Amino acid sequence: VMGATGSGKSTFINLVSGSTLGVGRGLRSCTATVQIAGAFDLDGRRVVLVDTPGFDDTTRSDTDVLKMIAAFLATSYERGNTLAGVLYFHRISDFRMGGISTRNFNMFRKLCGDRTLQNVVIVTNMWGEVDPQVGGAREAELMREDIFFKPVLDKGAQMARHENTSISAENIVRLIFENHPLPLRIQEELVNEHKNISETSAGEELNREFNAQIKKHQQEMRVLKEEMQ
Repeated sequence: VMGATGSGKSTFINLVSGSTLGVGRGLRSCTATVQIAGAFDLDGRRVVLVDTPGFDDTTRSDTDVLKMIAAFLATSYERGNTLAGVLYFHRISDFRMGGISTRNFNMFRKLCGDRTLQNVVIVTNMWGEVDPQVGGAREAELMREDIFFKPVLDKGAQMARHENTSISAENIVRLIFENHPLPLRIQEELVNEHKNISETSAGEELNREFNAQIKKHQQEMRVLKEEMQ
């Protein structure tokens, strides 16, 4: 289960699994490590959900978060475990999908790789905080625009609403039951191709973001110097 800080990942996992993972109520993120929820049974299937910190974590850098997630995924893959699916959470209550949300999703996409997107479910959350018509318009835009979720949906990903009920949560989990488990791109890169994290697609995306920020700051410094002169 992945997504931005505060998008409701831990709350969802607790609701559907009966676990007691820490849930953030304030401005600081609560999920600081990869957490494995207690296994539960649904329709005769044994389900284990894994909670992850967002790349916009309040206490850890994006680099630290990527290392943490990558280490868990690599170890799991080395033990012969592959994921049946990945749930990506997005707050429908957000007024717009800003830079942080876009960066978070780009990192997620690189981490999964295009081949695994067929096993992804984009879960829109926080529907109780918006007018249904406003939420529906935002949902349609997210599905329609190339800069948002359309490229991922075109490659087989699904989109679902979480209504903050146990039934809704269970129905979302059922969407991954028929998937053929596949390794994520970052698992193949780290384990099969023996790359280090900075050489992976997700690592390169992170470096690209850093380099863009450095370039922006250098430009701002030049402008400030010219103004001072």
